[in-house]
Amino acid sequence: MTAPLRIACLGAGYFSQFHIDGWRRIPGTTLVGVADTTLSKAAATGAPAFDSFDALLATKPDIIDIILPPPGHADAIRSALAAKPRAIICQKPFCTSLEQTREITALAMAAKIPLIVHENFRFQPWYRAIKQALDAGRIGTPLQATFRLRPGDGQGPHAYLARQPYFQQMPRFLIHETGVHWIDTFRYLFGNPSHVYADLRRVNPVISGEDAGFVTFDHPNGLRALFDANRHLDHAADNPRRTMGEALIEGTDGTLDLAGDGAVWHRAFGSQTRSEILPPDTHAGFGGDYTRALQNHVVSALLTGSVLENQAHDYLRVIYIEQAVYLSAATGRKLEI
Repeated sequence: MTAPLRIACLGAGYFSQFHIDGWRRIPGTTLVGVADTTLSKAAATGAPAFDSFDALLATKPDIIDIILPPPGHADAIRSALAAKPRAIICQKPFCTSLEQTREITALAMAAKIPLIVHENFRFQPWYRAIKQALDAGRIGTPLQATFRLRPGDGQGPHAYLARQPYFQQMPRFLIHETGVHWIDTFRYLFGNPSHVYADLRRVNPVISGEDAGFVTFDHPNGLRALFDANRHLDHAADNPRRTMGEALIEGTDGTLDLAGDGAVWHRAFGSQTRSEILPPDTHAGFGGDYTRALQNHVVSALLTGSVLENQAHDYLRVIYIEQAVYLSAATGRKLEI
């Protein structure tokens, strides 16, 4: 009988709750500890608690899950690589600069240790269902795609303070923190874009970065995608943070709609009726249980040898695209990536 994979988590901040909950529900794993500089926060998770990363690494984990803000990523990954785990997962935004990301990625590749960026939106059940429908040819040749980001959490002087207060100080916010999810998801659904055009703005004066804008992407085979984002506005959903908005993907033979409840609908070209291909989401947590889905994907890959998604060397392209978005917004030009 195979021993459970030993999981160690570094960081006990706001989002760690979703990581820890996910690990506890994945068969074939055991959570050996959580480390945080504030020991009481680590202890509050209910897992074995450590106040230093070195002490956590002494538990000899198979998978190290780094749940820190970007300034802590590089040093944590260097220490994790020295411990020689079977895999490392690191939260996004990944590291603090393109140069740092390249350095850390090179170190992981030289060590032959998989380094997976925790870019989890592509693992949301509705995007997996949309991908299956696209691959099955349900809408023919896709020509247009739009995602309307409408979480409704960006208004007023107290925006983001209750949950992730550092959002207010980020000099690059909408794309670097949030829009990057759809850069990666669009890549997953439609392939890598060749060109980008961006028009970004700040609506809430109390924050440092941008919180609204339009970004268009040129994808293979003539598909054009629009990321239409405004964190001040909402959409029809009991929980605006479930999908954070609505999507419409249009092809020569039909359309796919993503609703705010997580349901995905198909309409054949020329028809006035829709059929449901994925029912509304009922998961009580965040994002259709996408954190657990990514973690389960990593576990499955380690146990079966299947291909890992979102390894750092591939995720570099997401960072290149993000940089092109900001350069396009600054220059007012459509750019080749």
